[in-house]
Amino acid sequence: MRVVLCEKPSQAADVAKVIGATNRGQGCFTGPGLAVTYCIGHLMENAAPEDYGDRYKKWSLEDLPIIPSEWKMKAKPKTQSQLKTVKALLDKAKELVIATDPDREGELIAWEVIEHCGYKGPTLRMHLSALNQAAIKKAWANLRPASETINQYYSALARGRGDWLVGMNMSRLFTLLGAQAGYQGVLSIGRVQTPTLRIVVDRDRTIENFVAKPYWDLSVTLSHNKATFTAKWLPASAMDEQGRCSSEQAARQAEAAVLNTGVARVSAVATERVVEAAPLPFSLGDLQQACSAKLGLGAQQTLDIAQSLYETHKATTYPRADNGYLDESMHSEVPQIFAAMVRTDPSVATLVGRLDPQVKSRAWNSAKVTAHHGIIPTIEPANIERMSEREASVYRLIRAHFLAQFLPAHEYDKTIVQLTIADQEFKASGRLQQVVGWKAVMTDQGAKANEEAAGQEEAGQSSAQVLPDLVEGDRPKVIAAAGEKMMTTPPKHMTEGDLIKAMKGAAKLVSDPRLKQKLRDTVGIGTEATRAGIIETLLERGFIVKKGRTLRATDAAFTLIDSAPEALTNPGMTAVWEQALTMVEEGTMGLDDFVSRQSTWITQMVTKYSSTKMSFKLEPSPPCPVCQGQMRRRPGKTGPFWSCMTYPDCNGTISIEQKSKKSVSKRKPNRKAAAAS
Repeated sequence: MRVVLCEKPSQAADVAKVIGATNRGQGCFTGPGLAVTYCIGHLMENAAPEDYGDRYKKWSLEDLPIIPSEWKMKAKPKTQSQLKTVKALLDKAKELVIATDPDREGELIAWEVIEHCGYKGPTLRMHLSALNQAAIKKAWANLRPASETINQYYSALARGRGDWLVGMNMSRLFTLLGAQAGYQGVLSIGRVQTPTLRIVVDRDRTIENFVAKPYWDLSVTLSHNKATFTAKWLPASAMDEQGRCSSEQAARQAEAAVLNTGVARVSAVATERVVEAAPLPFSLGDLQQACSAKLGLGAQQTLDIAQSLYETHKATTYPRADNGYLDESMHSEVPQIFAAMVRTDPSVATLVGRLDPQVKSRAWNSAKVTAHHGIIPTIEPANIERMSEREASVYRLIRAHFLAQFLPAHEYDKTIVQLTIADQEFKASGRLQQVVGWKAVMTDQGAKANEEAAGQEEAGQSSAQVLPDLVEGDRPKVIAAAGEKMMTTPPKHMTEGDLIKAMKGAAKLVSDPRLKQKLRDTVGIGTEATRAGIIETLLERGFIVKKGRTLRATDAAFTLIDSAPEALTNPGMTAVWEQALTMVEEGTMGLDDFVSRQSTWITQMVTKYSSTKMSFKLEPSPPCPVCQGQMRRRPGKTGPFWSCMTYPDCNGTISIEQKSKKSVSKRKPNRKAAAAS
């Protein structure tokens, strides 16, 4: 029997339908000599420290570093029944086809199960970049030896073991150091989590240390052929590093001279046609940024809604897309997608009727599609009335970006006019729309483009003004001049969308050219699938808090970032790891070599930082209701709680909400959760 191993149930259903496994079984689909089964993501996970010995149940500096001599994996409790199904099928298999996502993580999901089940037979690889019939048929007809991509598995295994070494050891180390300073919580550290936290800490620190400085602005209103427009002053002296006037006297003198002269002279006029292509369909990160800015949604909220649109409503495609490009083989399905959108929401019928489904935008590029194509509406109609208000809003955003692919480019003329008034230079900017193009569909859908239109406000001047016809030598009259004292402003606190963007663009935070390029190649720190979870983890563990739509670092976060090794707070660490992981994937570095190097490095880090002194603004803790000893604040599934410092010897806990009632609970906190991802 040939067994096909997919990553998710929905993926297995799509593949099974195409290759002839039409009978639904328990955890699988079957057909003549064929079975298609699935993993529900990871069915296996790394063993926890306590699985390597009872001594590790209690956290102790003397037991660090923890470095397994033989690495253990264990089945995830919630999906053990599916693992049994997969094992039963693999026990009967004469040939296995791996059909998980064609990336490092997909290889790991498949091979960790294969190794656990002890399957040793022939193994092939099916490369799926899309889940439409044409793409599945093509992939099924072009199976390749699994040996061609197995190094991706070793690379993923190396990353997982390296992350375990960092998370388990450094989290325990700094939690214990924090406890010595009286801190009541878990201080988790992770290769992705910690540099992400530093991004928020650095922004907050920049805002906290910002010193406002004055500068002076001068705006002039002019008239020409009965039309008025404004121009901004370009100071020639007394400028700060941003080119703004830092001298009130210079600004007042310029204002007086302009009013006294009363006439400007046009010294140059330049007009260019700006052509804006439609924004690509959404990747998950771009969708999270857009939903944060337009709808005020958090990263995890957006992911949950996108998952619901995909799984529950069948309205949009797989949400964890890492780019917005589309497979060219899917273009033939556009008329079906259009029809499904109209049936989903009849209000778009007129709009869709104006579009040409034969148009191919830059989004249709198979070469740029990676594990998943951009998020778009499906060929199956849904019912928008059954969606929540937020689900419908996110669906409309996704729909608008797809429909934009079938409209012309947005075009406008941008004009820059240089003027001289009393030996002072001024600039007026204007724009005149020529072709609405794809922006019409964004307006129709109540959504704006992801990127702001070119010609944004410059030095406070609206780029939306339409300038009169001007040519060099014209002499418009000065109607008014208004000088104004301004103050520099600090950057804004980050929203979740801003943080997602910063994680994707982490290359900007690194100075080393090689590391900068590596971060660009890997699209920053974290992945589309993990970034929302990282932010949620930071929130749950009390390192960041929400204030309105913005994120703020807590005192504990500042202390942790200041105390932790620079190598673990700098995004460049991820780039260094990616270089080594690429070497593992290419076969130029072995898995054992990578893990050995990480083990040596962790040992050095533990030795170097084990005597670190930390200082916190402490929240007073209540006495343990069982032994009257000191308690520590910990994160929990239902919220933070106090746990006895002597756990597991004493299991006393107090809910934060019930602190005043001194309620006692015997449940044991999840110590393993302290490890960072």
